[in-house]
Amino acid sequence: MSGLDPIETFRQEAQDLLEEIEQGLLDLAHRPGDRDLVDAVFRGLHTLKGSGAMFGFDALAAFTHHCETAFDRVRKGEVAATPELVGAVLAAQDHMRALAEGRPASEADGDLLLADLHRVVEAAGRPASAEIVSEPGLNRWRVRFSLPADALLNGTRPLPLLDELRELGDCTVVAITDATPDFDVLVPTECHLAWDVTLVTKHGRDAIEDVFIFVIDDMTLDIQDMNAAAAEPETVADVAEVRGAPQAVATQAEVLNEARGTKAGGDTVRVPAERLDEMMDRVGELVIAQSRLKQLAASSSDIALRAVAEEIERLASEMRDTMMVVRMVPIAQLFGRFRRLIHDLARDTGKAIELSTEGEATELDKTVIERLADPLIHLIRNAADHGLETPEQRLAADKPESGQVVLAARQSGAEVVITITDDGRGVDRARVRAKAEENGLIQPGQVLSDNELLQLIFAPGFSTAAAITNLSGRGVGMDVVKRTIEGLRGSIDLTSTPGQGSVVSLRIPLTLAIIDGLLVRVGTGRYVIPLASVEECVELSVEQDVRSTGRNLITLRDQLVPFIRLRQMFATGLEPDLHQKIVVVSTGQDRVGLVVDQILGDHQTVIKALSAFHAEVGAFSGATILGDGGVALILDIAHLVAAGQGQDAPLRAAS
Repeated sequence: MSGLDPIETFRQEAQDLLEEIEQGLLDLAHRPGDRDLVDAVFRGLHTLKGSGAMFGFDALAAFTHHCETAFDRVRKGEVAATPELVGAVLAAQDHMRALAEGRPASEADGDLLLADLHRVVEAAGRPASAEIVSEPGLNRWRVRFSLPADALLNGTRPLPLLDELRELGDCTVVAITDATPDFDVLVPTECHLAWDVTLVTKHGRDAIEDVFIFVIDDMTLDIQDMNAAAAEPETVADVAEVRGAPQAVATQAEVLNEARGTKAGGDTVRVPAERLDEMMDRVGELVIAQSRLKQLAASSSDIALRAVAEEIERLASEMRDTMMVVRMVPIAQLFGRFRRLIHDLARDTGKAIELSTEGEATELDKTVIERLADPLIHLIRNAADHGLETPEQRLAADKPESGQVVLAARQSGAEVVITITDDGRGVDRARVRAKAEENGLIQPGQVLSDNELLQLIFAPGFSTAAAITNLSGRGVGMDVVKRTIEGLRGSIDLTSTPGQGSVVSLRIPLTLAIIDGLLVRVGTGRYVIPLASVEECVELSVEQDVRSTGRNLITLRDQLVPFIRLRQMFATGLEPDLHQKIVVVSTGQDRVGLVVDQILGDHQTVIKALSAFHAEVGAFSGATILGDGGVALILDIAHLVAAGQGQDAPLRAAS
């Protein structure tokens, strides 16, 4: 027996349909005359209604029916796809989502949404146009179909299908019973009937196909245009022909499946996220065990053991890489959510806002994607409310009336850089400083660099909003953004040009599970430096060490690079080794050297979260278990680079 819950399966499918409907509606707001978009939204609503009724979500089916009816009128040319209509259906779609998820949804709220929808539909109604008046004569169709034997067990009911055909026009229905078995062998739960329907309607083939849209994959269907075939002798098909799945059926199924974003053969498999997480944990444990085996093999003279250890290492590495790929998803999944947010922000703020995206094919770990959603919502809302001006202000400043918000992503080594750019008014430094002094974040007249001043925006409780609105002003949001990004072992940076706009840059690791690291020793402790951040390793000679005392700078290819003595930072009391090494690391454009006692080699690092007590130590982003069972702390490169900048800022700036 399968452990799949059919209700949960429906809810997952409903979420996919609602996403498709939402994206279609948002596209339709920009291209109201696009017939393909209208048809796509209608099909999505029709499928959602039918599937909801099939699985017992009667409230969802009844509510969705009204939206489907509205778009049926749009398809017929009776109603224009106005922005008000799109907005009303988007609002109704939120109610559908609540009904599909089983969340509390007020019936009164639903009635208000439908009343607003009906008002908008009537306002957008068109008088009979010349196109409709001059519509050609009625079409005559012959529709023959049969359902699979297990249709009744799966909840498919033929009578509603026939009722929908009757709604299209005058029709005559004949039930074909030739394949019905004798009574003594009849199984009452199996469907052995077929139907032959003659339909006279003004609708075309698409409307008939839409009746069967959510069962067409498993049934047989033959639709014949009787007008086109009038001049030819008609042959009455027997039941074998009806059940024979004509070639046209496969073609129709392929077309409809393509419109729904799937293939009939099923090239993808839906896997619960929990199973992927569990498998990732198992791969992590395998990597730790492989590290132990590698250490044992290195201390053994057994050639066979070493060969097996090398093979296990190769297989574990390939499995790790494969698992990483399975967990990676395009960032387009994340960016697509914000089209609706921009639509609502433009309505709430009265501003004209356009969203564009770049680098949507960039991939990130699914866990990272999920945790990035809320920070990006805060940043986009902040750009719309604080950054972009009103249309009147933009025109007065010689700018286009519509403000631009650009979401971009690109991969940089083992990190993904996400930028949120707006072309608004930029950050008012004087106002930020005044608010920071008022809140006691800085002393009056305190000297700050431009970066330090802008970073105050991410302080808890900080807000420059003149009034509290439903978008901002309460001083929460940006500090949450920073904490969330740092919790992802990432960093956040803000640059702004007055009158031209602002850019928020997020640097996020590709994955939170396993990384390649450089294992080093400092005193008696061992630490892991993420390999993606390492640029080079150089030796710190005794002469260089003596010359740099008090300056902590080294010259590399005519450039001064500050370095940090990890012995001093970690308060290691032992005397330093004579042959110290400098590991040069970077994040973005910033570089800093880390002085270590010994480089032990590369290490596949399974990241373990620090306890709540140790999480406050900013120098470390996690820990890992070594092959001998010991623990090595993972260095937080962004924190160390920031420490390197502050350690010798005047000298670094002069370089």
